[in-house]
Amino acid sequence: MSTDRNIVLFDLFGVIARHQRPGALAEMAGRCQAPTDAFTTAYWACRPPYDAGRQSAPEYWTAVLRRLSLSVDADTIEELRITDIDSWSRVDDQMAAYVQSLRRVAEVALLSNIPSDHAEAFLTAQPWLHELDHVAFSGKIKVAKPAPAAFRHCVAAMRAAPTDFLFVDDREENVRAAQATGMNGHVFTDRDELAAAIETWLSTRHPTGT
Repeated sequence: MSTDRNIVLFDLFGVIARHQRPGALAEMAGRCQAPTDAFTTAYWACRPPYDAGRQSAPEYWTAVLRRLSLSVDADTIEELRITDIDSWSRVDDQMAAYVQSLRRVAEVALLSNIPSDHAEAFLTAQPWLHELDHVAFSGKIKVAKPAPAAFRHCVAAMRAAPTDFLFVDDREENVRAAQATGMNGHVFTDRDELAAAIETWLSTRHPTGT
């Protein structure tokens, strides 16, 4: 059952923020004197617990280095951590402005798979995120998309109904997962297509008075 609210729930990377900076993984691999392919495999294979808040940054990077049979030291871990955060820091300024402008006609929230320390850095660099109606980072809420619990967190936190939400993500698997919980969904490709989809969705809704 809908509570007749209009909530646009955004993914972060690939929608508002850009995906990882090209060359970043090769740069980190070079710091470890490891082959880029092997480093990339270890980086992603060890990532899920870190994204979901079940590992700290040192625990994650220790797992990566051990998988590569490399020595583990605090200086290397911290350098990798900082480089990693920087590699995910780029924002699409036009999309950020568009998301903020939507608050004139709807509630706007964020659900992102991002480790806790990355989230803190992002909030510091992008203070406008604090103005959104809700922000959920996987490293903070201890669950990552496409797990249903990630979407249910947003529903409960906003005291809304799943049908009140339009979830926007560039990954179809995440959109399908959101739809399975009762949310509406849109696979993001570009800003113009998204704006048209949101306008169409809002035209079918009851006005919120926002």
